[in-house]
Amino acid sequence: MTKTELNSKIEKALEEIRPYLLADGGDISFLGVENDIVKVQLKGTCIGCSVNQMTLKNGVEATIKKYAPQIKEVVEVK
Repeated sequence: MTKTELNSKIEKALEEIRPYLLADGGDISFLGVENDIVKVQLKGTCIGCSVNQMTLKNGVEATIKKYAPQIKEVVEVK
């Protein structure tokens, strides 16, 4: 899979989960992928939310891995 194809799959995964984040006043930005680790930035009410790491792992990471199984993890860049 090319880098462009991988980025496209990650963006598609984020589009799937974004409505849930927006419903709670938050959002997410895809910053890039390096060594099969996706870097994202949480926005809005997601910043400082007590459950944002759970959302990141159980929601965002799980959804991205569904589209791109080779991804090892998703990390938040502040």
